[in-house]
Amino acid sequence: MSVTALIGLGGNLGDVRPRLDAAIDALGALPGVRVLARSRFYRTPPWGNVDQPDFVNAAIAVETSLPAHGLLDAMLATERAFGRLRDGERWGPRTLDLDLLAYGDAVIDDARLTVPHPRIAERAFVLLPLADIAADTVLPGLGRVADLLAAIDAAECIPLA
Repeated sequence: MSVTALIGLGGNLGDVRPRLDAAIDALGALPGVRVLARSRFYRTPPWGNVDQPDFVNAAIAVETSLPAHGLLDAMLATERAFGRLRDGERWGPRTLDLDLLAYGDAVIDDARLTVPHPRIAERAFVLLPLADIAADTVLPGLGRVADLLAAIDAAECIPLA
């Protein structure tokens, strides 16, 4: 059985855009994962710790036969393959960040995974690229992506050519 999952991508260290392209290719090459759609890239201001370079963010939709935690494990392995070290710093600089934003219409909240992503409704850097590929998707308990985006200020997030 396949599920459509939504994944947010970002980074702000090194040559980010080619790394995001390569990460999307790597995710699409995983057994049981097929990329269905990808957003534009956006330059976005940092969140939390603002004393760092701007981020480049994107989103993809994938069709997957992996269970949610299996997809999460594959995403974390992909981050590591691209030089990401999870050192416990929240909102710090990173080579690659992959977030499982939604997994079909599942609601999961356990020690390892929360979907839909818990802060998605307040983050323009997530909602803008997500709206490129899934504007009409209803996130369980939150609402339609386009409506969530309309409710926040996204002026500082700039689409890249």
